[in-house]
Amino acid sequence: MGTSERLLDASALRDWAHTAVSDLITHIDEINRLNVFPVADSDTGANMLFTMRSALAEANSAASPATVAGVAAALSAGALNGARGNSGVILSQILRGIADATASAATESGVELPAIDATVLAAGLWRGVELVVVSMGGTEVPGTIVSVLRAAAGAVEQCARGGEGLAQAIAAAADAAVVALEKTPEQLDVLADAGAVDAGGRGLLVLLDALSSTLTGQAPARAVYEPAPRALQPDPDAQPRAPQFEVMYQLAGCDAAGADALRDRLGELGDSVAIAAAPTGTDASYSVHVHTDDAGAAVEAGLAAGQLSRIVISALSSGVAGLPPGGWTRERAVLAVVDGDGAEELFTGEGASVLRPEPDAEITAHQLMRAVVDAGAAQVIVLPNGYVAAEELVAGCTAAIGWGVDVVPVPTGSMVQGLAALAVHEPSRQAVDDGYTMARATGATRHGSVRIATERALTWAGTCSPGDGLGIAGDEVLIVADDVASAAIGLLDLLLAAGGELVTVLFGADLEEDNEVGGILEKHVHDHHPGTELVTYYTGHHGDALLIGVE
Repeated sequence: MGTSERLLDASALRDWAHTAVSDLITHIDEINRLNVFPVADSDTGANMLFTMRSALAEANSAASPATVAGVAAALSAGALNGARGNSGVILSQILRGIADATASAATESGVELPAIDATVLAAGLWRGVELVVVSMGGTEVPGTIVSVLRAAAGAVEQCARGGEGLAQAIAAAADAAVVALEKTPEQLDVLADAGAVDAGGRGLLVLLDALSSTLTGQAPARAVYEPAPRALQPDPDAQPRAPQFEVMYQLAGCDAAGADALRDRLGELGDSVAIAAAPTGTDASYSVHVHTDDAGAAVEAGLAAGQLSRIVISALSSGVAGLPPGGWTRERAVLAVVDGDGAEELFTGEGASVLRPEPDAEITAHQLMRAVVDAGAAQVIVLPNGYVAAEELVAGCTAAIGWGVDVVPVPTGSMVQGLAALAVHEPSRQAVDDGYTMARATGATRHGSVRIATERALTWAGTCSPGDGLGIAGDEVLIVADDVASAAIGLLDLLLAAGGELVTVLFGADLEEDNEVGGILEKHVHDHHPGTELVTYYTGHHGDALLIGVE
């Protein structure tokens, strides 16, 4: 193994899930466009993304063990509980296969398994093939994701027998998956008619490449797969009409015989029936999926078999891109872009999801788009807080809107404005009303910052020297003082010239958490601005020593 290759231990397995989610977001449109089987509803990429996000959330939870077997089991459980669509059920069974093989390897060795090797991964992929076929009622359709999975499993097994390392085995698996993927139109007439490769197989290739990237730091370059623009499309009048609804639910309190009886009943009601069992050793439960015209009867069949939960009924439509209806865990969320550990704690404490920029890097449209999706809400209010360039904000929000997320960006130019907006957030209001109210609070908050000068320069307020405190508002230096406290006092007086009831001061990483500046500012406000309240927080943000807001 090269020095740059990682072991697939618990940490790497979580990192792979994280990378897989990110890469599925990148490829979601491509995968959705390829989705013509079993129903051309353009949601395979979205369903795999939702399922993988659910798997990652479970693996990141506090209940997830720190062992590789524990993380694999958590990914499997999360995927099963959050499976979306036919492709999501299949993905959950692939993850279960890896979890089962990892658990078996640990049991056979009698010690805690430190990492997944090529032998264990091969066993896991083959177990995944078995579970996928069982979940589909024992019938395998050539030219689907199962064909691609078989090819990948065989390649990993061959490398394992030859003594090759895991990274080499995964690269071979991805290469074999490409060959199998490009053969899928030869195996399935509907793919040949559309001039497309199998969408689920393309999604599986994304997952394999994400695993290779996690272990080696290098992402393979792949061609973009598109349906042939002039492909002969099937005559709709000659094709059976597709069912109207997709029905999914979790089923508990049902034994294997009952699950088989339910499968037969759902087969009478529709097609694309998938019933996937929870991993051995957990509570007996199943993830159930069917396409049908009679959604009520499909639910009634489940009620006759056991106890139902997480019932999702979605209208099937052709050619509509975006995320599936019912795929959100909550109605509305607030996403705040923040910097510093203290800031993250402050905003999450107020109920917001947070996105933090990397050191010395700007937030990109892709990062923003992913964070909006990860918020898991049908409506997301975005607080950029001055950390997102306008063009990236527009691009990221527009992309998320295209997937069916109702995004409302609020023009917060600083974290102090973000806090003011968050203070008036009310999820029970309509999104447009909530966003407007938060925007009004933003506009009513005057804000500025104090920065420590790093070089001698000429400003609007005079010449500054290294170490001076600079009071900044509206992107202009308005105060030059000997130190941070003096600059903050001067800036406060300017911001409070038109009055104000509340002053919020956020302390950055340039100042100690127990610094004396807070006490100096508190005394100044008390003595010179009676009736004004001052609150301070240590956020640990970078760049500015202080962020100041006046409401």
